[in-house]
Amino acid sequence: MTENKDTAEQLLRTSLHSWHTLNGGKMVDFGGWDMPVQYPTGILKEHLATRRYGGLFDVSHMGRLRILGKDTVRFLQHVLTNNAESLDTWQAQYTLIPNENGGLLDDAYLYHPGEEYFLVVNASNREKDWNHFQEQAKAFDVQLEDETNEVAMIAFQGPLSGRILTRVKRDGTMPETFRNSLSKITILGTEVLVARTGYTGEPLGFELFIPAGKAEAIWARIEEEGKDEGVVAVGLGARDTLRLEAGMPLYGHEFGIDTEGREIPAFAFPLTSVAVSFSKRKGDFVGRAALKAQFEEVRKLRMGQYEPSDVLQRRFLPLALSDKGITRGGDSVFLDDRKVGVISSGTMVPYWKFEGESATMQITDEQERRALALVYVDATVPVEQELEVEVRGRRLSAQLVPWHGRSEAPPYFRAIPIDRKPDSAVSTSDAIREKTVLLLKKSLDNHEWRQRRCVNLIPSEMTQSSLVRLLQITDPCGRYAEHKELLAAFEQEVFYYQGT
Repeated sequence: MTENKDTAEQLLRTSLHSWHTLNGGKMVDFGGWDMPVQYPTGILKEHLATRRYGGLFDVSHMGRLRILGKDTVRFLQHVLTNNAESLDTWQAQYTLIPNENGGLLDDAYLYHPGEEYFLVVNASNREKDWNHFQEQAKAFDVQLEDETNEVAMIAFQGPLSGRILTRVKRDGTMPETFRNSLSKITILGTEVLVARTGYTGEPLGFELFIPAGKAEAIWARIEEEGKDEGVVAVGLGARDTLRLEAGMPLYGHEFGIDTEGREIPAFAFPLTSVAVSFSKRKGDFVGRAALKAQFEEVRKLRMGQYEPSDVLQRRFLPLALSDKGITRGGDSVFLDDRKVGVISSGTMVPYWKFEGESATMQITDEQERRALALVYVDATVPVEQELEVEVRGRRLSAQLVPWHGRSEAPPYFRAIPIDRKPDSAVSTSDAIREKTVLLLKKSLDNHEWRQRRCVNLIPSEMTQSSLVRLLQITDPCGRYAEHKELLAAFEQEVFYYQGT
């Protein structure tokens, strides 16, 4: 017991540590930090609460590095994979820290509030990333500052997060409604940077950057405001189940070194495609040639032209279990009797059931559980392929799936279990088929009437000039207009009418 106490005293602590311990947080060593893995509510309830109401996460253990100096953008272009030059002010972008081999030292988020740039990196990689940057910085006029201890970081994720933050703020405006936007607000007299970013897959979620000395009061204020509506504090356990359900990578599992001791190519994970830029304006950067070779293999995969290659032998895909059981990282995956992959992350997650489809869907009070995973599988194995996972000597049926859930219908993340069937109300019934045929017939009849039997008093609508056709295809806003601001004309107001 004394040894455990001594070990805990050697761990780093966030500015919210006292709140965690006073509120029953079960503390564990995570990347050298003493962090709550769960609270008395438990991982399953914390997961469900985040998906339906909102979850508060202490993520202050993540590294926060500020980059200063006249070569800041040039430096970021060199050491990161994304295009820092294209990042507008008050925006953020997901990016990667590559090595020359096309592997990854880390994945990260770059923030650009006003004239500043700072990078958030994984807690366990902070020292490694810092040393790498310091070495690379020798060729640039830049300075790096580690603000991990001076600035706390809180994530507030879930359907009610925006509404509650709006209530507790006193000044400032919330970020724009699209992902990766930033703004500043004031809570309890303290200026807080707010980003529409997160690691849960929630369509509505925020991350807050707060002076460390003010973090506990602001955390308590948000928690107090939201607790009667179902908002809970969430530990690292549910944070992991949420990111896995959303299909997001974790360094050490989906990035870094695989279970066989080989470096994982960056493009083995699908999310990499939004984090790497080969823009000419970006120029050369660390690992560009190796990453470009991987990208070409991904392109071949998408076009159905891929052949087994040493450049990209495997890729990560979501996998859902059909049989009862739970798979964990390291379990082998088989196609017939041939080993084709290995589980990188696996767990059992709870989820809320929904009724309806698309814009008409409604969350219900029903809950279920499902076993899911991410698998590092041979690149030749297609999505929807049925496989088997070896769990404690037993073979369990499983299937590669496109995703475990979707976020395109805010404010909820919608789970998509492997056995999900479309609601009967929107199934392809005979009645719907008949209505579709009738609508198509009426449309064709109307088109034929306009083209052949109607006298059109605007002939040019039938026989458009080249200029009219050009204006039509360059107008992203719609068909008819007296005048509009055209993106193709550098947002200048262009006066025209399509029918003339």
